[in-house]
Amino acid sequence: MAKVYFYYSAMNAGKSTLLLQSSYNYQERGMRTLLFTSAPDPRDGKGRIRSRIGLQAGAQQLIPGYDILARVQTEHRAQPVSCVLVDEAQFLTPTQVSQITEVADTLEIPVLCYGLRTDFQGKLFPGSAALLALADTLIELRTICHCGRKATMVLRIGADGQAVKEGEQVEIGGNERYVSVCRPHFKANAAQPYK
Repeated sequence: MAKVYFYYSAMNAGKSTLLLQSSYNYQERGMRTLLFTSAPDPRDGKGRIRSRIGLQAGAQQLIPGYDILARVQTEHRAQPVSCVLVDEAQFLTPTQVSQITEVADTLEIPVLCYGLRTDFQGKLFPGSAALLALADTLIELRTICHCGRKATMVLRIGADGQAVKEGEQVEIGGNERYVSVCRPHFKANAAQPYK
C-alpha cells in the first residue's frame, strides 16, 4: 500500500535537499518521479525546486485549483510514475491534499510532501494542517536555533532587524527575511502568544 508522507520543519532544515535526493534515488534505479512545487515562490524560477546547497530540478508548478490527481493520472498512463514529490507543501490547498491521498490510495503511488508546519505567527498553514490530519506518516526534520536548541518556529524579520508581528500569512523570502528559532525565543519575540 502506498502512503502519503509529510516531512515538516522550520526553515533551513534541508527539506528541498532531501526531496531532490529522494527523487535522485528513484531515478538512479530507473524509476520515474514527478516533482511539484508551489507557485508562490518566484525566487527559484517558474517550475524549479532549488536547495540552498545548489541542487535543483524542474517541477510542475502548482497553483490553487490545479488538479494534482488528474495530472498524475495522465502522466502515469503515458509512462509509469514510481513516486510523487511535493516541495513547499504548506501552500497546498486542502482539496489538493485530498487529491494527493487519492494518488496514494487509488493509483498506489507514494507521495512525499515537504513543507513548513507553521507561519511566522505560529499558525498552521492550510496545506500543513490538512497534511497533519491526512498523511500516513509524519516526519519532523530538524534544524537549530541560534542558542543550540531545536528550532521549531519561524520569525519574520523586518528591515529594522526586529521580528515582524503582523502581516499576510504568505510573504516569500529566505534567510534575509526569516529565521528559525526554538519556542522560547519565538515567544520572546512574538507579539502575541499562540491563541
